[in-house]
Amino acid sequence: MGPMRLAPAGKDYLWGGTRLIEEYGKQLNLKPLAETWECSTHPDGPSVVMSGEYAGETLDAVIRRHPKLLGTKFRGQRELPILVKFIDAHRDLSVQVHPDDAYARAHEGQNGKTEFWYVLDAEEGAQIVYGFEHAMTMRQLKDAAQRGTFEKHLQKVPVKRGDTFYIPAGTVHAIGAGVLLVEVQENSNVTYRLYDYDRVDKDGHKRELHFEKAVEVLNMRPGSQARRFPRMVRFMRGCAREALCRCPYFEVERIQIKGKMDLLALTDTFQTLLCTEGLVHIRDSMSLNKGMCVFVPAGTGRLKMQGDGVLLRVQC
Repeated sequence: MGPMRLAPAGKDYLWGGTRLIEEYGKQLNLKPLAETWECSTHPDGPSVVMSGEYAGETLDAVIRRHPKLLGTKFRGQRELPILVKFIDAHRDLSVQVHPDDAYARAHEGQNGKTEFWYVLDAEEGAQIVYGFEHAMTMRQLKDAAQRGTFEKHLQKVPVKRGDTFYIPAGTVHAIGAGVLLVEVQENSNVTYRLYDYDRVDKDGHKRELHFEKAVEVLNMRPGSQARRFPRMVRFMRGCAREALCRCPYFEVERIQIKGKMDLLALTDTFQTLLCTEGLVHIRDSMSLNKGMCVFVPAGTGRLKMQGDGVLLRVQC
C-alpha cells in the first residue's frame, strides 16, 4: 500500500488569520482559519484520504480497519499516536498548559499533550510565551488569576523563521501574534487555559478558563532554555537532512531536497511527510506542493523522491 495524500480538518478559532488559505492553498470555507489538522485521527478533526483506493474516507476509519498501517511498533493500536498541524496566529493565543499522559487519561480520557513547534515565519517583534520568568507559588498564581496579571510572570521569547521549540506537558506557553508554525504533538485535544486577555468569542461570551485543573498539572519552576540547538545536519546525495526533535513521543526531521533521493519506510512504523516549501514528486505518481501532507504506511518500502522543496518528516 502506497502513500496517501491527506486533506485537513480546519479550525476557525478567533485568533486565527488567512495565511493558510492565501499562502498554503487550504481550500476550507473558514474565516479566520487558525489551524489545519494535516495528519489526524482525532475525533475532533480527522484528516481525509485524498488518493488511492481509500480516497474519500477519513484516515481514522482506514487505520481502524487496517491497523497494520501503523507498523509493528504499534501492534494492537488503532489510532495515530500523533497529530500534525499548521497554526496561523494572527492574534495572541491564550496562555495555557497541557497535562501529561497520566493526568489526561485519568481525568479526560485522552492522551496528554507534549508538543514541538517549527516556526515557518514570524513578523518582526513576534514572540512566544515559554514557561515562567521566575518560580511561582500557588498564592502568586491565584493572585495573578484574580487580578489578571499573568503576563508579568511569563517568560517572553522572541522568535524568527526556522526556530524550533520543544514544549513538554506541564509547561505554560502561548504562541504570539504574527507567528506561523507547524506543530507536532501527541494525539490529544486537552488544553487548560490560564489567561485569555478577557476576550470574547463570536457570540460575545468570554472563553472558558480552567484554572483549577491547570494548577494541578503546571510546572511552576522558572522556564528553561526555550530554543533547541545545535541541530545535526547530514548532507547526502540530493538532499540535506536535519534532525529537529527527538523525544519519547515522536521524531521530527527537516529534509531539503534538491534533485533525487530515496526514503525508506520500514515495517516498524508509519511516517508523515509535510511539504513546507517548493514542490516534491514521490514515485512519479504523487506531487506535493507547499502545504500538502502525506501519510506513509509502515512497510511501504523505498520511496523515490525528486524535486526542489522542503519536507518535515515525522515518525514515532
